[in-house]
Amino acid sequence: MRGGLRRGRTVDRATGRAARGPGPVAYTRAGRHASCHRPTRAGPGGPADPERAPRTPGPGAGGTPPPTPGGACRGYHGDVASDPTDPDLARWLDHLRAERAASPHTLRAYAGDLGSLSDFLAERGRSLSTATLADLRAWLGRQGRGRRRPAPATLARRIAATRSFYRWMWRTGRIDADPAARLRAPRAPRRAPRFLEIDEAAAVVEHPTQDGWFALRNRALLELLYGAGIRVGEAAAVRVEDLDLDRRLVRVHGKGGKERIVPFGPPAADALRAWLEARGAGGGALFLNKHRTPLSTRSMWRIVRDAGARVGVPDTHPHALRHSCATHMLAGGADLRGIQEQLGHASLSTTQRYTHVDAAHLLRVYRAAHPRAAAPPPPDDDREPG
Repeated sequence: MRGGLRRGRTVDRATGRAARGPGPVAYTRAGRHASCHRPTRAGPGGPADPERAPRTPGPGAGGTPPPTPGGACRGYHGDVASDPTDPDLARWLDHLRAERAASPHTLRAYAGDLGSLSDFLAERGRSLSTATLADLRAWLGRQGRGRRRPAPATLARRIAATRSFYRWMWRTGRIDADPAARLRAPRAPRRAPRFLEIDEAAAVVEHPTQDGWFALRNRALLELLYGAGIRVGEAAAVRVEDLDLDRRLVRVHGKGGKERIVPFGPPAADALRAWLEARGAGGGALFLNKHRTPLSTRSMWRIVRDAGARVGVPDTHPHALRHSCATHMLAGGADLRGIQEQLGHASLSTTQRYTHVDAAHLLRVYRAAHPRAAAPPPPDDDREPG
């Protein structure tokens, strides 16, 4: 791993400077993270699953993401817009990519959202540059009808994309007034993140499917996802040179083009050493498929799902391991700022979701800290009556 790493700091790749934020990550080296140390247990047996290559390479796997259906710039692939029907939309997407460091997922979603709006406006004899507030509301109203009504979170994303696009159009002088300024997104329900119990998470990461080379790779992947709490896309982007096994740190390329240094525990370090020995020398992507090309995020999802199904924890996905990392750290006494830095959340409000999960931890903190939460002292039986 490259020298000069500073633990628990966020680095902006665009400027090369450390971003302002919380201090070192609340982490101990006793286990996978602050509260996940546990004894190793023998696992259930089971037939090895054959290696199954993904049908379509996912982001971070060296493949080109599939085009987003619908609308102008529907073939946007992150670097260029293929066959753009609206030049302003293409320039805005390039602005998001170059100056805002938007991820390919965000670019494809926004291109599809604004492409759908462009198609709707064309039916009304208008374009993106001539749309009015009434046009935008009519477009959103059409999406709210029928059986395929979008979820509140999806509708909120489309409104956010529309507001961002027209704000940029107004600031760059392409339109005289912002028609989307008065659009308001619906309040999306906040769901408590799904997480595994500590013994469930241990069973999943310790008993991957497949045999030999693949089993070592899958074990290392599962340990890193849970032990470091990184996103599946971040795991797909990890390179061999990003690892520092002696200090148990990994350099992670997160959202918005930012980098951060994340710790992991001894079980993950042992699994990664075993995998690197089997993988062989050479740099590049840390996790490889049977063709020795970067493992796709789709394959990573399948590895996590199959490991969960093998030990009786169905429907397990990479984000459940990430949620479990945060929840178990909170239960072990880590503060929210430390968890925020570990997970790479831009806002503390995102990390605060985990306070709704571990109610028992909050109850312990309340009883220990609040002056009126303690039980009253028992009566003194030795007092004289009077």
